[in-house]
Amino acid sequence: MQKWVSCLALLVGCVCSLASVSEMRAAERWNVLFIISDDLTATALSCYGNKVCQTPNIDALAARGTRFTRAYCQGTYCGPSRASFMSGYYPHATGVLGYRSPRPQIGDRATWSQHFKNNGYYAARVSKIFHMGVPGGVELRPGRKPSDYHGADDADSWTERFNTPGPEWRAPGDGETLESNPNGDRPVVGGNTFVVVEADGDDQVHADGKAAAKAVELIGSKRTQPFWLGVGFVRPHVPFVAPRRYYPPFLPYSKMRLPEKFPGDWDDIPRAGINYKTSRNMKMDIRRQKKAMGGYYASVAFMDAQVGKVMRALDDAGLRDKTIVIFTSDHGYHLGEHDFWAKVSLRDESAGVPLIISVPGKQPAVCDSLVELLDLYPTVASLCGLEVPERVQGKDLSPLLDDPTQEVRQAAFSVAPMRQGFLLRDHEYAYIQYKEDASGGIELFDVQQDPGQFTNLAKNAKYADVVAKYREQLTQKLVTVRDNDLKRK
Repeated sequence: MQKWVSCLALLVGCVCSLASVSEMRAAERWNVLFIISDDLTATALSCYGNKVCQTPNIDALAARGTRFTRAYCQGTYCGPSRASFMSGYYPHATGVLGYRSPRPQIGDRATWSQHFKNNGYYAARVSKIFHMGVPGGVELRPGRKPSDYHGADDADSWTERFNTPGPEWRAPGDGETLESNPNGDRPVVGGNTFVVVEADGDDQVHADGKAAAKAVELIGSKRTQPFWLGVGFVRPHVPFVAPRRYYPPFLPYSKMRLPEKFPGDWDDIPRAGINYKTSRNMKMDIRRQKKAMGGYYASVAFMDAQVGKVMRALDDAGLRDKTIVIFTSDHGYHLGEHDFWAKVSLRDESAGVPLIISVPGKQPAVCDSLVELLDLYPTVASLCGLEVPERVQGKDLSPLLDDPTQEVRQAAFSVAPMRQGFLLRDHEYAYIQYKEDASGGIELFDVQQDPGQFTNLAKNAKYADVVAKYREQLTQKLVTVRDNDLKRK
């Protein structure tokens, strides 16, 4: 009897201990600050090695967190990428391959921020988290209602949401249309067009300045709940618009150095591998290419300054040590590599993204492991002590924050639906296939010997077995991606 009582006491003690651990974890649930830039290549950031474009605020965050050098998006343009990391599914799992909300496909399943909202968090969006058209979707125009700026947003994901429209390409200042304007007689135009505007006025005139101000206000607000705050900056997405004070480091534009160009660079790649925007089809001569780079860098510098305002607000509120901070982009961007510009391609410049995760108590690190934006949902849920839904298709990166030499995946997977393109990227090769039956062509790059991805090995007989291996891996990956709980809803 005494032995039974002792065992019962021990059991009760264990239950109480578990309860205390559970309560402690609940009490220590971190705030989450998710900052996402639009169309940002990692190579434009000084913490990733850029010597021309200085980004001191993002650098400071990297110095406190884990900077990932091989992070990849799951869709190489805004819509499918954002729908993917917010829903927890790959684009080909939901079928959201364009510019729509994933809500009709996922039903009542919680998005990333909604999962936190459902677990007692205040969840807010400032500007672009799900897809919004830029510039049209964020352009301040008379007669538009606040709801006109929601784009493909998902209302169920938020406690509150805030839009911050700005003048975009209409901003007063000195502007020039660089794309399809060889004679210089085309006025400054809207749309997905390469335009540079050295704008009059200060930061607060523009969408990102307004977004930073709203984020600062929300961080400084007193509330009892922890928060999941998504802050979306639209720069450096075209048009390249920034206040004048951000341009001097990049003037005159003639001093910008373009990537080295190689005659015949496109000769060994399939037609689908030639990007949708090139120096050739945009009719941009060298002067215009250099100005595009300078305008892009000025937009990045402007965006970095807004990141600094948000981070200072976190410090001023005494919340830095209580908040997980993530900085990333929805996909990368070409700045003249291979004479490609913009996104969509599956080369590293477009499929790769900057990713910094700063967690209180974790040591700064640089991690070369392969990771995906899809991994953010399960990682942050795990770090905050929330249950990770079994259905989400990403992986928990938490172990990498303690030991950056670990690996959680063997390859990163990304898609370019516009080209019916698929990427498998590991530490040895980048395998790119167009169409599921490969009828659109194949690219294979040895990323150790050829990091710039200039020599396509797909038709080299020596690499036939390598191509066959990756083609089979891609087939199996798509089977796995599509085998998910959405089929059973």
